[in-house]
Parts: sequence; C-alpha cells; structure tokens
Amino acid sequence: MLEFLSQDEQARQQYEARQKFLRDEASMIEGAREEGLKKGLEEGIQKGIEEGIKEGEAESRRKIEINMLTLGTDQETIIKATGLTLSELEDLKKEK
Repeated sequence: MLEFLSQDEQARQQYEARQKFLRDEASMIEGAREEGLKKGLEEGIQKGIEEGIKEGEAESRRKIEINMLTLGTDQETIIKATGLTLSELEDLKKEK
C-alpha cells in the first residue's frame, strides 16, 4: 500500500488529506467531550451547593424548633413561628 501511495502523488495527497480530516475530527470530538465534562462538573458543583444550602437551612430550622420546645414555648406559637403542622410538632416532641 505504501509503495503504491509513494508512486502516485495524487493518491498520496488524498491519503494525507483523509488522515488530516480524521485527526481534525478526533480532535473536535475530544474538545467537545472535554467541554461537556467541564459543563457537567460545573452544574454538579452548583447543584451540590444548592442542596447543601437547603440542608443547612433545614437543620437550622430544626434546631430552632427544638430550642422553642426546650424553652417551653406553647404549641400554637411554635406552629405559627415555624410553619410546622401539629402532627410534625408532635413527631418532633417524640424525637426530642
């Protein structure tokens, strides 16, 4: 095959052009893959941050609710202040 290509200049040029096309295509695919990975990682980090904030807020609310119970705050005030339902408040009392 190489002997044939070396003898025919046009065939050699076509072969080289095809090889260049294949390398360029592989490079383009790799670049798109890396860009996709980068974007996915950034989105994953952002989602993780958002979930962490939500969990932190929930933990903070829970501590406040427990503190209100510990201080002897009446049920009606706790429900109004926290948005808990009576059932949720009863469950919290059991956990406390």
